[in-house]
Amino acid sequence: MTKFHLWFPNIFEFKGGIQVYSAFLLEALQHLYPQSSYDVFLKHDTRYPSDVTFPDNIRFHCSGKWNLRFRTYLFAFNLFYWGLIQQPDLIITTHLNFIPVAHGLKQLAGIPYWIVAHGVEAWNIQRPELKRALRHADRILAVSNYTRDRLLQEQNLDSDRISLLPNTFDGNRFKIIPKSPNLLQRHGLTPQHKIILTVARLDSSERYKGYDKILYALAQIRNCVPNVHYLLVGSGCDRDRVQRLVNQLHLQNCVTLVGFVPDEMLVDYYNLCDVFAMPSKGEGFGIVYLEALACGKPVLGGDRDGAIDALCHGELGALVNPDDVGQIARALTQILQRAYPNPLFERGELLREKVIDTYGFEKFKATLDNLIQNRFCQQTYVKLSPARKTGSG
Repeated sequence: MTKFHLWFPNIFEFKGGIQVYSAFLLEALQHLYPQSSYDVFLKHDTRYPSDVTFPDNIRFHCSGKWNLRFRTYLFAFNLFYWGLIQQPDLIITTHLNFIPVAHGLKQLAGIPYWIVAHGVEAWNIQRPELKRALRHADRILAVSNYTRDRLLQEQNLDSDRISLLPNTFDGNRFKIIPKSPNLLQRHGLTPQHKIILTVARLDSSERYKGYDKILYALAQIRNCVPNVHYLLVGSGCDRDRVQRLVNQLHLQNCVTLVGFVPDEMLVDYYNLCDVFAMPSKGEGFGIVYLEALACGKPVLGGDRDGAIDALCHGELGALVNPDDVGQIARALTQILQRAYPNPLFERGELLREKVIDTYGFEKFKATLDNLIQNRFCQQTYVKLSPARKTGSG
């Protein structure tokens, strides 16, 4: 039986991009190799949900109950201790900060480790222990070509050890449905409104997502699309500043700061909009782009980050200079007026089909399977159970 150790920040009590990716990674591995064992170490989750049943071969180790002041040290000790005790065949961590521990285990016990590189956490790495551990990783899984290229430019790495494993999404959950009358009523909107949507955490460290730029662009957009309305979904410490900016720009009648939206309601918001826009310049990839596309919606992203991969170099969406308010305004105006030069924007079902074919969960599983079989197993001679082929998808 192959033993995997999976090191995640968390997957249950917070749903950011890394957390969603981590949950899909666990699900994919368990589907591919159902007779392997999985010890999942979660730094910030306090427990796993009691209402969800997991197979007996998955064990969770939750460290969120420990005081935050000491949690990093205790979590690192826990990883090292169980690594030595259990001697897993492979460690996979989805956050760069954990790899110094993996490097120590490899030096001491020869345990191989893989690291998933997402975005800002993997760019401009300065800490010597992280740089050293990154160089000794057996494989680096980059979520986009953009992240891969930055790692190669900034670090002394062997390009043969960096592979692509892009983000994925739940195509059964995010799908095309009619606009919700209840949400229209809740936000004082009508079916005639042209709705721009952004889903992002409103944090001062994440202003690179571009929601400010959309606010500045609205003045130009309203000249051509007077019934435009901007819904900004998300919560965080930057909300008050954003609200002040809305007031300063006199946009109170065409902007709604929706706040936090539960995961189960996101599909309704995607389907409420006429275009999803996040002209970011710091995304490693951007799962939200895929979720919006799966709902058949035109998408606008920045042309300076991982959105280039998510939108397939413009095939699946509009790519704009995230610092150019005029370009953002023109592209959004064209999309809302159904004049943007991409025929897919008028064919929601085809948009959905293409994003599923390119980034759906089945594609994610197949890529991961190929990486493990053709790279890891050949190097270490670990034998995965033949029963993996019977795992359901």
